[in-house]
Amino acid sequence: MAELAPGPAAALEAFLQHLALERGRSEHTVRAYRGDLVGLLDGLDALDGLDLARLRRWLAAGHEAGLGRATLARRAAAARSFTAWAQRTGRIPVDPGARLVSPRPRRTLPAVPTVEQTGAVLDAAGSGAEEEHPLALRDLLVLELLYATGVRVAELCGLDLDDVDPSRRALRVIGKGDRERTVVYGVPASDALRRWLAAGRPALARPGSPPALLLGARGGRLDPRVARRVVHEALAAVPGAPDVGPHGLRHAAATHMLQGGADLRYVQELLGHAKLATTQLYTQVTVERLKVVHEQAHPRA
Repeated sequence: MAELAPGPAAALEAFLQHLALERGRSEHTVRAYRGDLVGLLDGLDALDGLDLARLRRWLAAGHEAGLGRATLARRAAAARSFTAWAQRTGRIPVDPGARLVSPRPRRTLPAVPTVEQTGAVLDAAGSGAEEEHPLALRDLLVLELLYATGVRVAELCGLDLDDVDPSRRALRVIGKGDRERTVVYGVPASDALRRWLAAGRPALARPGSPPALLLGARGGRLDPRVARRVVHEALAAVPGAPDVGPHGLRHAAATHMLQGGADLRYVQELLGHAKLATTQLYTQVTVERLKVVHEQAHPRA
């Protein structure tokens, strides 16, 4: 990674601390901002040399290097956030990022497993857990909760025992920006939870285990990477199911609920989206599927 001049380097570190401590951004998000902004600030002797022309040259260089629209849009957003903060904290006199225009990313969703494919994945996991093996019980619960609630894999692995209310079949989830929400789950997930708490978790827990709902094989909190592997392996076992990982089950939960008639606002709350526009992406998927069915079934399609 490039070595920055002292002034820009200090400003970047202060900005990253602001993201982590004041805005509650995750370690992954902070790392992504660092990766983008180091390239912008590389070769800059002082922060007051950061102007609109430099921002535009930086994006143009990325475009010439073959970066996609989504990556360029993300870089532009990172730059605008940084320059706005720098101007607000008195490090630069004006905010050049306020006039920066970037390409809009093509907002698309990955393929999601169908209702039938998802059911097959969960049925297979349920069959594998019939012998009450602790890891099989845990993996079943991972799959059931991801699909039932639409939570992100990091949110799932971050759950503690006191975040679960079995009597109401509800979870307290801490999402992006430390926003708290309550999500509910159905009977199959409730059954998987009961079996895990009765026979799975006690078998894996150690004296020093954290109060995490989900545990790894050695008794620590379940690593999101392990949860991702569980989902990939489960989907790979079902012929024709797309290999989409945990986020694919989140997309599937939203898409299937909308297909079933759920209100868009409810799905927004379930997924923890700050903006309704993000949730509206899922309506594009359902409309496209409606078009396919219409073309296949309607005599005048």
